[in-house]
Amino acid sequence: MSRLVTQLTVAAAAAGALAAAAALPASATSGVAFGTIQYDSPGKDTRSNASLNAEWVTVVNRAGKPLDLNGWTLSDSSRHTYRFHLKLGAGKSVRVHTGTGRDTASDVYWGSRAYVWNNDRDTATLKDARGRVVATKSWR
Repeated sequence: MSRLVTQLTVAAAAAGALAAAAALPASATSGVAFGTIQYDSPGKDTRSNASLNAEWVTVVNRAGKPLDLNGWTLSDSSRHTYRFHLKLGAGKSVRVHTGTGRDTASDVYWGSRAYVWNNDRDTATLKDARGRVVATKSWR
């Protein structure tokens, strides 16, 4: 009978561990997080492409393996949405600029002709390709 109790205890512990892992936010399992966010473009807000591109969000892959971000989204409180089309290397980061430009491995461009991030308050939300929230970062 003690063997049965031990097996049941092990099974219950395994089920509890699985439930706890399922309850973790996706960022805890994916290793993706926000780095620095420059939501207030320095200087006067001229709406020039240079000024728009001085507003950006950094996404960091803290995992030990590359991650496919294809279909992931970055959005603000007003639901302006950028869709990723890239793979992010292990330990690498990518900066998402608001304006237009030529995408590289470390910098991508939203293509917006207007500022996305509110200077006084906003929330950046990163979702995976299934629409699950991976990370959020707010400011006031």
